[in-house]
Amino acid sequence: MRARRYTFVIADRQSGAVRRLTISLWRTVAGAAVIFALPVLIGLGARWSATAAIADLQSSNTALQVENASYRAATGQLAGQVSALQSAVDQLDKRNALDPDAKRAMDKLPAIVRSRAMGGSMSDAPTRGVGPMLKSGFGSTDTALAVLSDLLGALSSRLDSVRDSVERRHALAAATPSIWPVAGWLTSSFGSRHDPFNGEKSFHPGLDISADYGTPVIATADGKVVSAGANGEYGNMVVVDHGFGITTKYGHLSRIAVTGDQRIKRGDVLGYVGSTGRSTGPHLHYEIWMNDHLANPIELMGPQAH
Repeated sequence: MRARRYTFVIADRQSGAVRRLTISLWRTVAGAAVIFALPVLIGLGARWSATAAIADLQSSNTALQVENASYRAATGQLAGQVSALQSAVDQLDKRNALDPDAKRAMDKLPAIVRSRAMGGSMSDAPTRGVGPMLKSGFGSTDTALAVLSDLLGALSSRLDSVRDSVERRHALAAATPSIWPVAGWLTSSFGSRHDPFNGEKSFHPGLDISADYGTPVIATADGKVVSAGANGEYGNMVVVDHGFGITTKYGHLSRIAVTGDQRIKRGDVLGYVGSTGRSTGPHLHYEIWMNDHLANPIELMGPQAH
């Protein structure tokens, strides 16, 4: 079927010119339809595009919420680690101070005794790999959180080592004889002397401290009583093991106030001044042994308390 055509005649009255315009009905209708449909199509396309963009935003928002929750959890863990480290540092600050007399005496201990107590030097292995990571940069937030978490973990391990060292140091200070065992007068020093019984030159393995009969004799450091009783020329004697290879002996006691295996603290009464055993009068014989070798007690004793 042939498409209908319509001819429009346009005449110019002044010049008498006539123009004819022939159009096809279907083409005209189709063109009009296209013109009117174009805005609708554009609107539909814009709507579809907006819908896709909204879906992408919703997906991104969900991912961000999950990521933020993960970061909040990670930062919460880091905050907990920081708080724990701060608490540990505060505890170390409180425990770091030593009694001046104990510290002075401990500093004079033989190196082998101090090294046995301290367990050697501490290694910085836990934090050895942190420097290169900090210099190279983190790259992303996830990497930064991971590195910081590892760093705090390494610092925590390092702090545990420091805490152990401080505790060992305090234990050694408590075990170091640092005070006078009795209030009195030093009548015989450590080393060579003339024997008070026969006048011959001999070696004196400790100190003789003269005091009134019955004066309390106290432990010079923390430890455990390993023997308490009569012991030949020493008379009534108490022997205390302080650990770390340190032992003290207290002889010529008139009476013993402790028993074997008893735990004692520095300043606890062990017995009372007497003149039992090989003695010329009331006094305390005091010895210090370190790793089965005699030591001069006077080097560790601070000023006598009055």
